[in-house]
Amino acid sequence: MLTVMLECENSEPELAYTLSVLVSGAVDGVVSEVIVLDRGSQDGTARLADAAGCKYLQSWTLSDTVRRARGEWLLFLEPGARPQNGWVEEVLEYAAIGGKAARFSASRRHRQPWFRRIAQPGKPFEYGLLVQKRDLLAALDAGVDLARFARNAPRLRLRTELIPAAVLKGRAKAER
Repeated sequence: MLTVMLECENSEPELAYTLSVLVSGAVDGVVSEVIVLDRGSQDGTARLADAAGCKYLQSWTLSDTVRRARGEWLLFLEPGARPQNGWVEEVLEYAAIGGKAARFSASRRHRQPWFRRIAQPGKPFEYGLLVQKRDLLAALDAGVDLARFARNAPRLRLRTELIPAAVLKGRAKAER
């Protein structure tokens, strides 16, 4: 039903946080596969992906990877992002109605200050991107890259909140 894709580069700790949240979706049979798209990691990202049962790709093109994905729905997340409780049920419900692309809602407890949100608009996948495989393939076949697709996708928000990866990275910097 759902293929989760994470693009990584030296993201071992962040990937571990995200994979731990995805377990509930795998147990419920919603997450059929997790694909880790690597960009030359030198840390333990490959070992972690293998231990977690992910498909780990070092050499890949997005269109080929999307075509080979098992799920009819794709969920793009940044390593370190964590959907909160209820995400599995909401994704199932949303997929059942066949909606357009959607994102998770921003976590109210983990938001950046207002001025920073206005001055630095979020990255295209900051709150994930849930999209039907066929819609993304049509865009890719038309020459639209994934970042542009994500920026132009409808701004539909799921009720479930997501703690963005930036929160985890901010904590790691503060602990150093």
